[in-house]
Amino acid sequence: MNKALIVLILATALVPLAAKGKDARCVVKQNGDIAYSGSCEFIPDSGGSFGIRRKGNARILPNITDISVFIVSPGVAEVRGLTTSGINSRWGTAVRSKKDTACWTGPDFEICAY
Repeated sequence: MNKALIVLILATALVPLAAKGKDARCVVKQNGDIAYSGSCEFIPDSGGSFGIRRKGNARILPNITDISVFIVSPGVAEVRGLTTSGINSRWGTAVRSKKDTACWTGPDFEICAY
C-alpha cells in the first residue's frame, strides 16, 4: 500500500464520528490503568472499524474527545485520538483481544466497546 493511500485512509478515519452512534459501554485503559469506564456512543464504520465518544461535548479522556479504531487487516487496527485542539493523534497499532473480542490492545492502551 502506498504512503499517500495510507495517509488518506488515516485522515478520514474519524469522518464517521459525525454520524449518530449507538449507546454502548466503553473502557479505555492507558498503561494498564482504567482511564475511562462508562457510557459512550459507538459509531460503526465499514469493515469493522469504529469510533467512540462520550455523549454531548464531554471528553472521553482529559484531552481527547473521540477515539477511532480503523481496521487495517484482520485482527489489526490503527488507533487514533482526536484532541481538544483538533489534532488527530496516532496512538499506534492494536490487535483484537483473543480473551475479549470487544477489546483492541496496543502497546500502552486498550479500547473496549460493549
